[in-house]
Amino acid sequence: MPKAILVINAGSSSSKFSVFRDSGQGDPAMIITGQISGIGTEPVFEAKDAQRRPLASKSWAFGEPTDRKSLLSFLLDWITERLEGATLVAAGHRVVHGGLLYSAPVLLTPAVLDALEGLVPLAPLHQPHNLAAIRALAESHPDLPQVACFDTAFHRGQPWQAGMFAIPRELMDEGVRRYGFHGLSYEYIARRLPEIAPELGDSRVVVAHLGSGASMCAIHGGRSMDSTMGFTALDGLPMGTRCGNIDPGVLIYLMRQKGMDAGALEKLLYNKSGLLGVSGVSNDMRVLLDSADPHAEEAVELFCFRIAKETGALASSMGGIDALVFTAGIGERSSPVRTRVGDKLAWLGVRIDEAANAANATLISTPDSRIPVYVIPTDEERMIALHTRNALAGNAFPPP
Repeated sequence: MPKAILVINAGSSSSKFSVFRDSGQGDPAMIITGQISGIGTEPVFEAKDAQRRPLASKSWAFGEPTDRKSLLSFLLDWITERLEGATLVAAGHRVVHGGLLYSAPVLLTPAVLDALEGLVPLAPLHQPHNLAAIRALAESHPDLPQVACFDTAFHRGQPWQAGMFAIPRELMDEGVRRYGFHGLSYEYIARRLPEIAPELGDSRVVVAHLGSGASMCAIHGGRSMDSTMGFTALDGLPMGTRCGNIDPGVLIYLMRQKGMDAGALEKLLYNKSGLLGVSGVSNDMRVLLDSADPHAEEAVELFCFRIAKETGALASSMGGIDALVFTAGIGERSSPVRTRVGDKLAWLGVRIDEAANAANATLISTPDSRIPVYVIPTDEERMIALHTRNALAGNAFPPP
């Protein structure tokens, strides 16, 4: 009998979901996708099929149960009615932080959930919402197996140098170290690239995951070697509203001279900085590219400058670079950003084919480019479905 796997990516006020049909052969096939938004206020449910055509929608009237448990219970009931003979066998969750404990997906138990709760201080803006969805689903459907898939796990095999800060070792022993994030996305690209270009299977590749949250990763032979994000998802590139890399002295200055406490700093660095802070216009790259405001232009230029700069740094971590990959929302759809980055990497021999780039082709570099440049859509949900299937079977997903 065919099986189905539910994938959940839970945030503070929304839960994105996908349903994959799994025959046991090849990759699971996504059949439903959607989200429940407005959790905690006025929830709205929307679902689409694999071709992104609307399937259903629902809003809740005042007074109806709209807690997370009730909403997830509604979602599972709705999904079960539409599985056409398939059986829902598990739910796989994106969990931002696995800390030093988890270097692979894990079947959730009360003990594992308690351990993940202990990692909340390492990801206070993400981890609590991931775990809230797991607990709510465990209450409403206690017999449904759940699997946690971690954004940090792919990076756990990095060389020790990539994980260290130059701080006292006792702090490192407490977990203050570089973890890296967007690991599910990078793992998918590491798996997908050799299918597109078999000759790059054991090569040195820099992948740029560019979206509202943005980071980059050095991948050698399918394994993470270095990444731009470190202890938190604030580090590295400037993002939609996050600052990226910043001199720690700036924070000391803001505390001493501006009287800012931890809460004020958190709001500044997570919500008021990045493209939005630099431009004063928007955190949306599409809006910035269309804007005539010179500050919007500066935000775009800073973003591309930093991508090019980090490409060089990550190439150094691997002793060279054999390919560059763009992925995620901006990386997959913004040809102007890719052009600017390519121009800044001309010293590496990068040459962008403008026609291919404008068409969002898979290969966007010219034949004479020393480094091939690819655009590969990421699929974190499929990666979670694969991990969930393997965790149920008691297997770790094989490395690329």
